[in-house]
Amino acid sequence: MREQRAAEAAARRFLTFRLDGALYALPSEHLLEVIHVPPVARVPLSPRALLGVANLRGAVLPLVDLRGLLGAPASATTATKAIVLDAGARVALVVDSVDSLAAVDEDKIETRESELGARDGELLSGAFRSLRHEEVAKILDIERLLAAAFTQQAKSRRSHGDASLAADDRRRAAPASEASTMLVTFDVAGQEFGLELEAVQEILPAPTDIAVVPRAETLVLGVTSLRDRLLPLLSLRGLLGFPAAPLADGREKVVVTNIGGAQVGLVADRARAILRAALSSIDALPPSLAARTGGESRVKAIYRGDGGRRLVSILSPQQLYREDVMRRLSERTQSDSRQPVAANSAPHAEQTFLVFRLGKDEFGLPIDAIDEVGEVPSKIARLPKTPKFLEGVVNLRGEVLPVVDQRRRFDMPAADELERRRLVVVRTDRHRAGLIVDGVSDVLRVATDSVEAPPALTEQIARLVRGVINLDERQRIVLVLDPTELLTAAEQERLDAFQKTARENA
Repeated sequence: MREQRAAEAAARRFLTFRLDGALYALPSEHLLEVIHVPPVARVPLSPRALLGVANLRGAVLPLVDLRGLLGAPASATTATKAIVLDAGARVALVVDSVDSLAAVDEDKIETRESELGARDGELLSGAFRSLRHEEVAKILDIERLLAAAFTQQAKSRRSHGDASLAADDRRRAAPASEASTMLVTFDVAGQEFGLELEAVQEILPAPTDIAVVPRAETLVLGVTSLRDRLLPLLSLRGLLGFPAAPLADGREKVVVTNIGGAQVGLVADRARAILRAALSSIDALPPSLAARTGGESRVKAIYRGDGGRRLVSILSPQQLYREDVMRRLSERTQSDSRQPVAANSAPHAEQTFLVFRLGKDEFGLPIDAIDEVGEVPSKIARLPKTPKFLEGVVNLRGEVLPVVDQRRRFDMPAADELERRRLVVVRTDRHRAGLIVDGVSDVLRVATDSVEAPPALTEQIARLVRGVINLDERQRIVLVLDPTELLTAAEQERLDAFQKTARENA
């Protein structure tokens, strides 16, 4: 028995796997588990070996392509397995297939570099002959490989719970030139309505699964689940007295708001824009119109945009419902407040992000940095001798605004569908620019401590990606970008020079 235990102690265990037909091995002490390759959220401007980040049971995990790590060319074969490792940092290594666990005696492991037969790009710590396959399994030095491909970052203020804009970062955003408020606007029966951003908790795509409430009023569409809570869905068409929509077209949005302490979802035909409205352009509802509805008009003000050519009816959340509906919502809230409260259910600080799409990937920007969101202008003046990412300039209400094609900025191919593209106007301490994106998904309000730190693999990622919103229940990952780092220092200098020239020409 002593001899058997001594032999087992002298043996090491390895997980063997294949890549492009070659047999490799990893020490079992690095191994955590083997999984199917999960859906991945790609990180812009990342090294070739980094496929992106994935959700593994609520944790954010970097997904690394071993083929790229070894400098091998891309393969047409789709990899199906990922090996989750803890090799200084927790990562998932994508391989072609996983073979077996093998026990190898120490004296059977070759460590002389002259005998390892390493190919270009391979960093090996040893090799052994696999009795099962009668071929040599190369032991990868995974820590050296990862260190060579990625620059490990020391934890800084981007630690867990501090992944979005800090107070000093918020102050860096240049203030608007005059008093203003942010409006979220949406279409209802062909008309544009809006709510002040302070009244909006989130904007989400309309769910496909809705539980219908029996004998409910026509304005009550049903209930859905939102982060383990039931959310009643009410039709804005019904609330505003419009006929029901003939057919859903997949563009409907749910505007989540709080009425009398109760969280409700207002279903609009589609989202329209997010804009910064000057208070001088907002007029209270004329008394003659308010009197026609007994002083209980659902519209509290009118925003005059684009020199009066665009009228947005600003809704009052407290006046959207009849008195009896408000009373029932209030009673329900009071009933909920009488329930015992758990010790850990204290309110948490929240942050709001605008979520936009590029292809299948979603990215977030702090709402404080957003001036407005609208349609991409039909006329963009293209200028010679400008950076490749600069689409051109537009005249936005008298201001020359540079327009950046965000796909081109992230080295992505051109978009196939142009119809749903949006222009996101971002303001930082140095620039105000319009970003062309594939579409705006929603406005997302999350607890500050639920924004996770990004994988600190490269300096570029550490600067650009400020955090990761991991919505585990929806299998959805949103990368939060730092608006001040969307351009490199060299590109910012070129944009500074371009804007100076544009102002002089104007």
